[in-house]
Amino acid sequence: MNQHYRDTRKIDPTKGTHLADGSPNDNDRIEIGPTMLAFSEWEADGLTMPNLEKMREYRWKRLTRHVVDADMGGLLMFDPLNIRYATDSTNMQLWNTHNPFRAVLVCADGYMVIWDYKNSPFLSEFNPLVREQRSGASMFYFSNGDKVQQAASTFTAEVEDLILAHGGGNKRIAVDKIMMAGLRALEARGFEVHEGEDLTEHARSVKGPDEILAMRAACHSCETAMYEMERFARENIPSGGVSEDDVWAVLHAENIKRGGEWIETRLLASGQRTNPWFQECGPRIIQNNEILAFDTDLVGPYGICCDISRTWWIGDEKPHADMIEAMKHGVEHIQTNMEMLKPGVTIKELTMNTHVLHDKYQEQKYGCLMHGVGLCDEWPLVAYPDKHVEGAFDYPLLPGMAICVEALVGEVGGTFSIKLEDQILITEDGYELLTKYPFDPALMGH
Repeated sequence: MNQHYRDTRKIDPTKGTHLADGSPNDNDRIEIGPTMLAFSEWEADGLTMPNLEKMREYRWKRLTRHVVDADMGGLLMFDPLNIRYATDSTNMQLWNTHNPFRAVLVCADGYMVIWDYKNSPFLSEFNPLVREQRSGASMFYFSNGDKVQQAASTFTAEVEDLILAHGGGNKRIAVDKIMMAGLRALEARGFEVHEGEDLTEHARSVKGPDEILAMRAACHSCETAMYEMERFARENIPSGGVSEDDVWAVLHAENIKRGGEWIETRLLASGQRTNPWFQECGPRIIQNNEILAFDTDLVGPYGICCDISRTWWIGDEKPHADMIEAMKHGVEHIQTNMEMLKPGVTIKELTMNTHVLHDKYQEQKYGCLMHGVGLCDEWPLVAYPDKHVEGAFDYPLLPGMAICVEALVGEVGGTFSIKLEDQILITEDGYELLTKYPFDPALMGH
């Protein structure tokens, strides 16, 4: 009887106490993660699962090393993505982006403390690297009214005590994003406040072995969701009555079904609305024989971002010749630029040696050639030559970096744009293409 009860509390009754990624096989656990659908699909395709305990330790060690190397007493983080990186815990992530109620302090000796929503300190207790759970980091007006400065003073007093105990008394502190009242309160306590965003971005830029496994799994789920979105679009658009939002909703639903978390943007458009690019997904009814383009910007299982763009021709006729030309040019653009990727190549070299788009596509080209990716779009950004800022990105690529290679091909005043993007891993001797999703055969002229 007791054994039967325990089995019903498991996510997967066929497994033991832990799942393939090392997380508890507990149907009522607090820690979030992939669903059984995702695990079964990954297993069927032979993917190796990450070890989450090792992944969390790798991230914690990288942050601590960057704190020490920068001669800081600690790193104070409010950005929800940095908090996720440090603790692997989540709490109302999107709400937290505009109501910063969470904070994490990583001290120079590695001691890590989280301030969470007052009724939910338990959300990070699964991770023993988080040594304390507290509350009281809210320093925004909605939460504190006209007593914001008082709240900031109380919070920064705790930070000061922790730095004295675990930061060697070093009052040089790195901070990623903080409310103005918090900054003033830290400075009033004698802290020398330094920009922390460069520290966190550099720490996050090189993925450890288990992060790479998690990214492969997340990309697999993203592309599985894309296949479902494409199937829905091709089966339903020609008969009419299907909106951009209808198609976009499939990607959201399939992401959530696999334990994915959210989508950062609304970048799906059809027909004329693809030009100019960056019109957001809306109620437009997609017509038969039209372009449909999208950028996933998807935060999938394990909180890993899968940033893939594709453009489809939906209909029973052939796409126009200028669409095929633009598509082939876009594919050439990203594949040629991809071949430059290897350890040691500098960001400036990528900029200066880029494949050059035709003149007619220059004005509406994408905002960057490439960018990093991890828990979201991350550092570094690789600019086109005409947007290059000398000294802004004087760094080489390193093994373990993940890079997205972009292309946007469309003419000013045109009737369509082609949007393409692939996700790449920098390896010890070159690169690995993580994106497996094919380019639309019709737009490739097949």
